[in-house]
Amino acid sequence: PRQVELRRDCPYLDTVNRQVLDFDFEKFCSISLSNLNVYACLVCGKYYQGRGLKSHAYTHSLEAGHHVFINLQTEKVYCLPDGYEINDPSLEDIRHVLNPRFAREQVKILDKNKQWSRALDGSNYLPGMVGLNNIKETDFVNVTIQSLMRITPLRNFFLIPENYQHSKSPLVHRFGELTRKIWHARNFKGQVSPHEFLQAVMKASEKKFQIGVQSDPVEFMSWLLNTLHAKLRSSKKKNRSIIYDCFQVSFRINCVIDRTCGSLSVTIDTCFWQGELEVVKEIHRKHLVDDEQNGEAGSQVETTSDGMVTQTSRVPFLMLGLDLPPPPLFKDAMEKNIIPQVPLFNILKKFDGETVTEVVRPSIARMRYRVIRLPKYMILHMRRFTKNNFFVEKNPTLVNFPVKNLELKDYIPLPKPKESEKLRSKYDLIANIVHDGKPGEGCYRVFVQRKSEEAWYEMQDLHVTETLPQMVALSEAYMQIYEQHE
Repeated sequence: PRQVELRRDCPYLDTVNRQVLDFDFEKFCSISLSNLNVYACLVCGKYYQGRGLKSHAYTHSLEAGHHVFINLQTEKVYCLPDGYEINDPSLEDIRHVLNPRFAREQVKILDKNKQWSRALDGSNYLPGMVGLNNIKETDFVNVTIQSLMRITPLRNFFLIPENYQHSKSPLVHRFGELTRKIWHARNFKGQVSPHEFLQAVMKASEKKFQIGVQSDPVEFMSWLLNTLHAKLRSSKKKNRSIIYDCFQVSFRINCVIDRTCGSLSVTIDTCFWQGELEVVKEIHRKHLVDDEQNGEAGSQVETTSDGMVTQTSRVPFLMLGLDLPPPPLFKDAMEKNIIPQVPLFNILKKFDGETVTEVVRPSIARMRYRVIRLPKYMILHMRRFTKNNFFVEKNPTLVNFPVKNLELKDYIPLPKPKESEKLRSKYDLIANIVHDGKPGEGCYRVFVQRKSEEAWYEMQDLHVTETLPQMVALSEAYMQIYEQHE
């Protein structure tokens, strides 16, 4: 390779314009659309390929009179057309924005940091509480990302790229980059565009989730966590990943995720789950053959004289699906403005081991569910949307829930812990995703907690506003993440 002169001084450094620099978009040359050997012009912010004599960056330096370029891969800065490398400490802030980095010591104290940061335009922002651009109908991605950023071990893992350098998945690396940008205290702007992450999502999901098409954050969160787990597993510890560690998981191969445990009706090869349910299914013998084809591995079967069969099995779960009571069909003049309300206590009874839930798919059965293992992070999904043959309906019922100190053992019977262990059944809310508007339309926003001050923030794409805990509890909750007390 040719020797490149290294200089500390460069007469063109004062032409660098930090206001126009944006490293959130895909690193493609604006002319050749190639992603190989791409440089950003630090004067106008555009991307160009190469720096050799006939390269696009070289031509741009002559035509536009712009002379300072940074290699987006190596972070080295060059002066063109002269071709020498610039070694000046004043450029270090640009490198930090291009590729935010965290020391392990910084990560450990992140939740104690109460300092605001200042963007180039003079506005203030809180690291970790920055808005995300809605590229087009991508609010379902934004609320999912903002919620996952509150899961401390997951966030801490992705802030250190060495933790996942073994993975070849672009989705894993883009998720890591996005996490570092959201928590970076030296950004030029108080917002982040998840453009590169969305491109990786579209590719990895084979366009199941894409820009311009509204999707369900419940489905997206399930898909994202399952996929990250699959892409992070190392060859030495086949079933281990940070996802596994956060969500205390077990595995099943080729399992059908069943709507009855509040999860997805999709088939995936390997999936991770939080906690565990005991499921008792009463089914007529004539339906049993269909059901066995759907795979009830490891279940105990008892037959009664009236042809009913009782199956008992242990099922790991990713999230608990809670059924809302149907809203009243008829309203009188006085009740027009009254929105029905239900305590969380009532809808959690589904998991008390006694309440019967009728299901019709894959066959008619009576189900009873009981939680037999609690996860560190618990996801609740209020099932607001029901589909029939003609349209989707939305249930507007408000759920009354505690923001702090949700004591599960007051609601549902829990297994007794081993002698040496303590029953940890108390949870605090850390994220609450809300759907506003009509089914099939509308938009998503999220309430998240900032741990350093225990303050609550409402986030809707680029809008971030501090709010009161009471406001969190007054919303049409759709999906919630609770964290177990230490």
